[in-house]
Amino acid sequence: MLTLTSSTPASNTVQRDCSGLARRDFLRVGALTLGGLALPQLLAARAHGAATGASYLRDKSVVLLFLSGGASHIETFDPKLDVRSAQGSLTGDVATSIPGVRFGGTFPELAKRAKQLAVVRSFTHPVADHVAAIRHVLSGGTVTAKDKESDGFSMGAAVARLRGSNHPTNGFPTYGLITAEEVDGQYSSERGRVQLGSKSGSLGLTYAPFEPSGKSEIVKNLNLNINSDRLDDRRALLHSLDALKRNVDANGSVVGLDKFEQQAFDLILGGAGKALDLGDEDPRWLKRYDTSDIKIGHKKFRESTLGHQMLLARRMCEAGAGFVTVHSAGWDMHADGNNPNIVKGMNMLGRSLDQAVSVFLDDLESRGLSDKVLLVITGDFGRTPKVNNRGGRDHWANLGTLAFAGGGLRLGQVIGQSDRTAGNPATEPVTLPNLFSTILHTVFDVPQLRLRPGLPRDITKFYEQTDPIPGLIG
Repeated sequence: MLTLTSSTPASNTVQRDCSGLARRDFLRVGALTLGGLALPQLLAARAHGAATGASYLRDKSVVLLFLSGGASHIETFDPKLDVRSAQGSLTGDVATSIPGVRFGGTFPELAKRAKQLAVVRSFTHPVADHVAAIRHVLSGGTVTAKDKESDGFSMGAAVARLRGSNHPTNGFPTYGLITAEEVDGQYSSERGRVQLGSKSGSLGLTYAPFEPSGKSEIVKNLNLNINSDRLDDRRALLHSLDALKRNVDANGSVVGLDKFEQQAFDLILGGAGKALDLGDEDPRWLKRYDTSDIKIGHKKFRESTLGHQMLLARRMCEAGAGFVTVHSAGWDMHADGNNPNIVKGMNMLGRSLDQAVSVFLDDLESRGLSDKVLLVITGDFGRTPKVNNRGGRDHWANLGTLAFAGGGLRLGQVIGQSDRTAGNPATEPVTLPNLFSTILHTVFDVPQLRLRPGLPRDITKFYEQTDPIPGLIG
């Protein structure tokens, strides 16, 4: 627990000790130091890890935009309008800035920025069930359809394991998950599936994602609710508790902890709070990111928050995060009782994505961050080439949506091709291990990483035995 809290309202009776402190105050502040592996110790452990192997770290972060439900590869980046049937894009297509390349019709802004993207049209995996596919994709293939919930680990957790769970200077969490409170039952189910798929699994809770949205206990406990004139008293208590801890620690394992106490305060009072507060963002960019005019849902609707989720991801990367997953729900466009058809769904979610990602790319470029932030866009799987009789598309794992931007990759290209109906890869398939390897080769100096002993074999095999996606990394 990281909560610092002000006094209880007068209407509540709180028993206090002779110093005037409530037991609740002691527990909440003391939890920073005395409860298990507390925040300062975690930061100290992170610094020790960085000191032993920081040479392989690159100044790059990953933002994974996950389109849960399974975005249609046809209506996004492979429209196939030359097909003489109902299999081509139902939302039309649009010419891009790359000669001869077209995107789905709800992506006009991304089409203008196609030279900032690399689109993969031969991405495939074998899992067509939502729950299993989400875990399979988010894990980069370490979790199979038959694995238990505790098996494997997400790609974000793997990056945190290699990089360290917190930034070595300011303590900001390496791995983050940005979701939104959902009002539609289907969207809420998808959110839960992505939260499950984002877990650290066999790597341990140290590398689990920090979730700065919704009602996460972590976020509630990071919120600072204290009058400024009382902060010094709480800080004095923290130092007193730590002094007690040091006095009873016979082996000297907390020598130098003061530095990390300071870092813990900086995280709570500075880095985390400021990164999560969009209120100090330039109003012009805040307005451009705002997708709230687009209503999303099926049975119940809410304003789209995808733009501000992408803005928050950029701010988290600037604050020190190394891997941030952004969740966009609702791409399961069967046209059944729980989901819209393709045209209705893409006019909601496709438009939201087009605006949010386009502004994100412009924002990174304006800040000189384009090469430092790798954007990956993917989802559970793709959709069937054949449109069903309700105007929807069903599950299809043979091909799926995959696109990249930034990260210093070779952009402005299409990698791989689908067959005539966009049903199967027509060229060498791009697989999940290829995707995972691409991410690892982008954010780490792999030759240096190979020299570091003691890393989990389940991670190292993705850069030792699997190649990145051909043509992406220079």
